Amino acid sequence: MDEAPPSKSLWQYISAYWTMLCEMYYNKPISHWILLFLSSMGMLVPFPASSLLSRLYFANGGKSKWIISWVSVAGWPMIAIVLIPSYFFLKVFPTPLDLKLTLSYVVLGFLSAADNLMYAYAYAYLPASTAALLASTSLVFSALFGYVLVKNTMNLSIINSIVIITAAMTIIALDSSSDRYGYITDRQYIIGFVWDILGSALHGLIFALSELIFVKLLSKRSFLVVLEQQLMVSLFAFIFTTIGLVMSNGFHGMKSEASTFKGGENAYYSVIIWGIITFQLGVLGATAVVFLSSTVLAGVLNAVRVPITSIAAVILLHDPMSGFKILSLIITFWGFGSYIYGSYSPAKKEAPRTIS
Repeated sequence: MDEAPPSKSLWQYISAYWTMLCEMYYNKPISHWILLFLSSMGMLVPFPASSLLSRLYFANGGKSKWIISWVSVAGWPMIAIVLIPSYFFLKVFPTPLDLKLTLSYVVLGFLSAADNLMYAYAYAYLPASTAALLASTSLVFSALFGYVLVKNTMNLSIINSIVIITAAMTIIALDSSSDRYGYITDRQYIIGFVWDILGSALHGLIFALSELIFVKLLSKRSFLVVLEQQLMVSLFAFIFTTIGLVMSNGFHGMKSEASTFKGGENAYYSVIIWGIITFQLGVLGATAVVFLSSTVLAGVLNAVRVPITSIAAVILLHDPMSGFKILSLIITFWGFGSYIYGSYSPAKKEAPRTIS
């Protein structure tokens, strides 16, 4: 009878992992790792900052959900600033637009506008730390919609992550009495909670539909093609949100809000402008991370930014942080880890990416 091979020690696992990291490092030029580091910082700093600025807007006197939704998409020209010169430097042409591709961008733009509005309600009525934790459920919905629409892998680790993150959100719901600002009513808290979960579900659907567009309508996935999609979706989301803002008399409301904003007009417009900049920097950073590395690393960074946002909100905005919320944060992080572990094997089989 053959003997079973001896199990590896912890040191052997660490050594093998270190060898793999070294091979990855030497297989790429130093410029690749510099860009990846900058892109990662683009996710870990601007995205939490934009979340805090959204909450700061409402805490200091802002009232319009349409305005904060508009802030999320008003920076779309920043994508064009990166994309358009790339055509000239790389000597390539934009991806041709046909009717199906254009309609898909219009639909995604409309859904993105609706998604931003849902999140605006969340930040209006919930602490930023709670809103960030609830928004992490988008990972659950991304996995579910990806499985149904794109036929992505659904293994036990991913199912485990779905159960864990759902349990974490249930803990927050049961602890709602200690997790709110004094001026927020029970009804407003419930509205913010529900819209945050619905916004996360819609975000997961948008992610799956975006992937479906690459599979069905686009012949290749490259950095420029991803930027093109992001630009078109952001442009249509901006158009839809601007229409809503005009119909709600939001641009006129900016002037009256600025005059009564805590800190004055300069503080008000600083929050608006920096909100626009930070959100789009986060979008560009996430796009670059997916291209330079993988969706798994993007998932890791997305997991890391949840506690960054929560801790920053407690320190800077004095968010309530109960023991139940800390427990929910730990469980959510555990859920992210389970999802990343379950996604790792398929991620290694991704097709090589191209620049153009």
